Amino acid sequence: MDIFDVAIIGAGVVGCATARRLALAGKRVLVLEKAGDILSGASKANSAILHTGFDAPPGSLELDCVQAGYAEYLAIRESMNLPLLQTGAMVVAWTEEEEARLAELESQAHANGISDACRIGRRAVADREPQLSDAARAALIVPGEHVIDPWSPFLAYARQAINGGSHFVFDAEVTSGLFDGKTWTLTTAKGAFSANGVVNCAGLYGDVVEQRLLGSSSFSIRPRKGQFAVFDKAASRLLTTIILPVPNERTKGVVLCRTAFGNVLIGPTAEEQLDRDNASVDEATLSQLIARARVMLPALGNVPITAVYAGLRPATEEKHYRIRHEPDLNWLSIGGIRSTGMTASLGLAQHAVRLLLGGDGPLSDLTAAPAEPVPNLAEHRTRDWQLAGYGEIVCHCEMVTRREIEAAFAGPLPPGDPGGLKRRTRCTMGRCQGFNCLGRLTELTGSRLAHPFPGERL
Repeated sequence: MDIFDVAIIGAGVVGCATARRLALAGKRVLVLEKAGDILSGASKANSAILHTGFDAPPGSLELDCVQAGYAEYLAIRESMNLPLLQTGAMVVAWTEEEEARLAELESQAHANGISDACRIGRRAVADREPQLSDAARAALIVPGEHVIDPWSPFLAYARQAINGGSHFVFDAEVTSGLFDGKTWTLTTAKGAFSANGVVNCAGLYGDVVEQRLLGSSSFSIRPRKGQFAVFDKAASRLLTTIILPVPNERTKGVVLCRTAFGNVLIGPTAEEQLDRDNASVDEATLSQLIARARVMLPALGNVPITAVYAGLRPATEEKHYRIRHEPDLNWLSIGGIRSTGMTASLGLAQHAVRLLLGGDGPLSDLTAAPAEPVPNLAEHRTRDWQLAGYGEIVCHCEMVTRREIEAAFAGPLPPGDPGGLKRRTRCTMGRCQGFNCLGRLTELTGSRLAHPFPGERL
């Protein structure tokens, strides 16, 4: 049996980033994912904000990883063709109590090295965002907070890992494992695989994986649902800055911001639940969320909702990241990665390599794992439909071309299910939510999806 250097369980944001980093360090990596594509769990519903770490706990691993991930994203994004929507953020105080807390938040930002964060008054808030409700009393401006594409970076990381010799296996839930003192043998739905070490990046099932393979778990996942509402693209002209709430001990709160795809979103909520798979939405909560958005930005009252969705964050019984390193077992768990996971993923990958390999884990010759630019999906940059020879518009709501669909399947990591195709192209994301393009998409994908569109046969 082929023995890999490291097996990563879970192909979410942390799993993809860690696979890339280990591949760059010259390791043969196996990624086992129980779903049909990357980013199919908690990672698919991130809010796409590139965080500075201004409000992270001072001196924490979270702060270190967020800031390391932020810096690395900026360093590599051009080589991978990854977008950056430069927005800045304002933490807006809507009450006297919240306004009083801005000074403390500013001090924390400065302690975390974000020296350009500063408080502004009511008039300055209105000057920056004239459509914002005049109930806004004051704000803390954080210029370095930005919006990015929530999915393309991790496709790029996975592709670079593959270029470095990594293998991704899907529909391969890990059901058990055995360590013989040197090598792990992992039993999955796709058969048995061997690796010298294991990195558990299983997100919402991280504690289950520990229990199955180690006999006990060092943390308990307590899923936290976050519901979102997405306003039509007409809303994008009403707002330029990310509007953040004053956070509390339990949650960072509800965010109002533009997206890289030309919309405005509001969310997430923070709802505790036991079910690890139920990411349903409910009308009452969404109505409250949408009403809150329209109170904050009254002009949204005339803008329709394009989509609603929910995601589950892998919260645990403690707020901080849950890292478990067992050198004698060649084991590393990266758990409890909640709202900052998208930004922190590259930093967590660096941390994982330091724990597994020692030191900084020097990178091998980068030509052995070259970066591969991914197609641009961001609305503020040139899209494929604006270039000659695209052939056909398949999804008219999001202006997705046939050329983009074909390119998704031609790449080194083709989509395995409809969600994967959506995350690679934006198809079915628009006003009609696939009503008009689903038939044509079904024709084009044929038997190429391991998990086809509903009604399509393999």
